[in-house]
Amino acid sequence: MHFIAPHPPHPFRFIAASLACLAGASTLAAAVSLPAVLSDGAVLQRDAAVPIWGWAEAGEDVAVTFRGETYTTSASEDGRWRIELTPQPAGGPYTLEVAGETMITLRDVYLGDVWLCSGQSNMELPVERVKERYATEIASSANPQIRYFGVQQVADFEAPRDDVQSEGWLTASPETVLRFNAVGYFFARALQAEVGVPIGIVNASVGGTPIEAWMSEEALTAFPRELAEAHRWRDDALRREAQDRNEQILADWDREAAEQDRGLNGPTPWFALDLDVEGWPTLQVPGFWDEQGLEPMHGVVWFRREFTVPESMVGQPAMAYLGTIVDADETYLNGQRIGNTTYQYPPRRYEIPAGLLRAGRNVLTIRAFAHQNRGEFTPDKPFEITTGESTIDLHGPWQYQVGARLEPREALTFVNWNPLGLHNGMIAPLTPFPVKGVLWYQGESNVDEASMYEARLRALVMDWRRQRQDADLPFIWVQLANFLQPDTAPSESEWARLRDAQRRALDLPATGMAVAIDVGEWNDAHSLNKSAVGERLALEARRVAYGEDDLVSAGPLLRSAQREGSKVRLRFDHVGSGLIARGGYAPRHFAVSGPDGRFVKAEARIEGDSVVVWSPQVASPTHVRYAWADTPLGANLYNREGLPASPFEVNVD
Repeated sequence: MHFIAPHPPHPFRFIAASLACLAGASTLAAAVSLPAVLSDGAVLQRDAAVPIWGWAEAGEDVAVTFRGETYTTSASEDGRWRIELTPQPAGGPYTLEVAGETMITLRDVYLGDVWLCSGQSNMELPVERVKERYATEIASSANPQIRYFGVQQVADFEAPRDDVQSEGWLTASPETVLRFNAVGYFFARALQAEVGVPIGIVNASVGGTPIEAWMSEEALTAFPRELAEAHRWRDDALRREAQDRNEQILADWDREAAEQDRGLNGPTPWFALDLDVEGWPTLQVPGFWDEQGLEPMHGVVWFRREFTVPESMVGQPAMAYLGTIVDADETYLNGQRIGNTTYQYPPRRYEIPAGLLRAGRNVLTIRAFAHQNRGEFTPDKPFEITTGESTIDLHGPWQYQVGARLEPREALTFVNWNPLGLHNGMIAPLTPFPVKGVLWYQGESNVDEASMYEARLRALVMDWRRQRQDADLPFIWVQLANFLQPDTAPSESEWARLRDAQRRALDLPATGMAVAIDVGEWNDAHSLNKSAVGERLALEARRVAYGEDDLVSAGPLLRSAQREGSKVRLRFDHVGSGLIARGGYAPRHFAVSGPDGRFVKAEARIEGDSVVVWSPQVASPTHVRYAWADTPLGANLYNREGLPASPFEVNVD
């Protein structure tokens, strides 16, 4: 599976966002007002001349008071005003007052370090999605010095907006942390414990987005095709047409499914507890439907599983964990609907109210939809019902019957992911707000054009730095995690190619990268291990943004490749206290090629701070690859500090 752009169905592009085709600039307020990011609970960047800005009546006098100092100005003819606070050290909580014809008082304001998080779904993904894995961390999350500001998803193709939309700042607690983005929270948690100052996370990310959506019009001038596409979507009628068409596609397909579905239109609905299913065939869950006797199709398939519940599980709430389902589902227990999900990626975690499970025979029914992809219950995922203490395994044979065969659902048009829009709607309005640095987790939606990614990443970094007038703004990104079927043999991989583009861009100053090829999941684009990602980002932040030059903040990073006869010696930076090959094996997942460009598996051994690789099949190696696969199973080069080496391809000197 690869990712396609700009508009067909995309594994990282969520249907809900496709309907949010918003445009237009913010309306300036008549009374004195502030941007959304300047609100109660805010974290302001310490040791910086922090702007306080907003809107008022033209000519209105405005006074800002903070920590005993008062700053005055007047609104310009267009109603805008701005002052700058004197740089101040970390601390708080403080009160900030803005006085014009009206008074605004911001309470519980801290000075600390602010980090801007952006990218696509793996940056957007909230703690709520990983709550089962991190129950202990959530329970202990109360910390007034970790704050979160979530930017609502808005695109604008006309011009940069003046303000973002948000519910405001949240303080970390077991009640609020589920709304934090998970990578951002675990980053802040690790960093705050080390630097000891308040940490503010500003999250402006949208699932499914290519990098071009986050670039300014000026940056896009280097990419004429993308710039032309951005200009095309300035047409109000085109955006409305796309939105109306999306809504019609969804409504038509769902209506046809309901009208033709035999499971809804017969004398007894197929979710009924006592439905006669004699003669229904079976298939094994999990797995692809069409690999087990169900011919390839799109439409609706019903699945039923009978199971026995012991008396000890009755009378208490329970949870059904059903992995992920391609593409969508409605799920029933004993004839009662317990949940539904409209696209493939979210884990199916459905609450079962107390009293619905009964002693003895029970029936779980899934009305599953294959909109455009091959129908599948994803392997290596939990399929079970649990009360916490007791678990019923649902892997194995399920009975099934086709409800309706339909044509594949037409492709939706994801307007907001076109070039420029999200930059104007979500990034540009935040530009006056100083930050310590930027965290970036994106690239999955550019895999199909991996060879172009390095230039675009460089352009994005330079673009955001230019707008903030900070040539050394720390910019740290996550290298794409392992995903898709594992591969141990030398092969081509666009995922590996994009990871290498991310690695090569590290020669930009004040940049860093968290390697994640060992914390992803082959069967899930949204892996659960967000703590490792956040903590690795925090290590790199300490080096790049806080000057901890002696810190081992990353895994081995290729420095050079030199031929020595028929072998190649690879030297690395970030070796820490030494290179190791995990698992007690020699270093794995290396490949070499000669002038013919045909890569073969290579032998490798560690010699001090270098790795020597060779193959009897290649007398004069010209290229070396490491961990070059979608999921490089067995890649085991680390430093002794436990951080993995980055994948790479290199020409041999």
